[in-house]
Amino acid sequence: MKVGFIGLGNVGGKLAGSLLRNNFDLTVKDLDQNLTKSFIDLGAKVANSAKELAEQVDLIITCLPSPQICSEVMEGEDGILNGLSKNKIWLEMSTTDESEVKRIGKKVISKKAIPLDGPVSGGCHRAATGNIAIFVGGERSGFEKVLPVLTVMGKKVLHTGGLGTASVLKVITNYLASVHLVALGEAWTVAKKSNLDLSKTYKGIAVSSGNSFVHETESQVILNGSYNINFTMDLVLKDTGLFDDLAKKLNASLEISPKIVEIFKDGQKKYGSRAWSSMIVKRMEDLNKVDFRANGFPDELIDEEKEKKGYEI
Repeated sequence: MKVGFIGLGNVGGKLAGSLLRNNFDLTVKDLDQNLTKSFIDLGAKVANSAKELAEQVDLIITCLPSPQICSEVMEGEDGILNGLSKNKIWLEMSTTDESEVKRIGKKVISKKAIPLDGPVSGGCHRAATGNIAIFVGGERSGFEKVLPVLTVMGKKVLHTGGLGTASVLKVITNYLASVHLVALGEAWTVAKKSNLDLSKTYKGIAVSSGNSFVHETESQVILNGSYNINFTMDLVLKDTGLFDDLAKKLNASLEISPKIVEIFKDGQKKYGSRAWSSMIVKRMEDLNKVDFRANGFPDELIDEEKEKKGYEI
């Protein structure tokens, strides 16, 4: 299967890297020429346009910053839709809006091609090693066709149901991660003001009922002080906004979600759109005139789990 990959950013570049590392025939496209050059050096081909890429491959993967950008890449004159033909597959791996992926999915189907949404979860460090989780929505037959590709990019792969279901599940998990991160800011504040040993506190939370994936990962770079989680404030605001907007469409009355959006808007205002998202806890550090530093923690997360072929869960 020839694979095309559009969007070589923090996550997309690592997913595409896993395909190259496992000897897939890969064609890439990105606005950043430095990124595409690095892939040429590793053996990938580069397309001049999204349309050209779609014409040349069997599976087109998009991993882009926002639904708006994806729409431009799909529907532009030199976009993917104009390069699609029968039985080609479009796999949207961006975190996006369910209604948008369904809207574009109808256009993909009109070309007799197959639409799938396949967002990932688990952090950039796991994307780099092929150990990230992947949710996939769409027809089961299409899912099975791309499963050999998915099990190279990710470790645990879940078919969530029809097109759009993976995108809903993804914004739910990202919302939960954002809540956990905000709560950690308050937890670390109380630990610091109680004069607890923060290294021991990290271990204690990790073995307790209060543990979370966010604590095990992001607390490490918070305690280091780098905050480098390879994910930025603007992306969290996009994700929490998608969740909050979905709740409104569903007439679901929520209490915490609007507050989380408000908190991250304040964090973006204070530290900038491209500040690392884990810097949201710095609001608590600044407010309480403390810091959460401790020795022995890394400045960047590295996945030390051995790369293994993925599987469907």
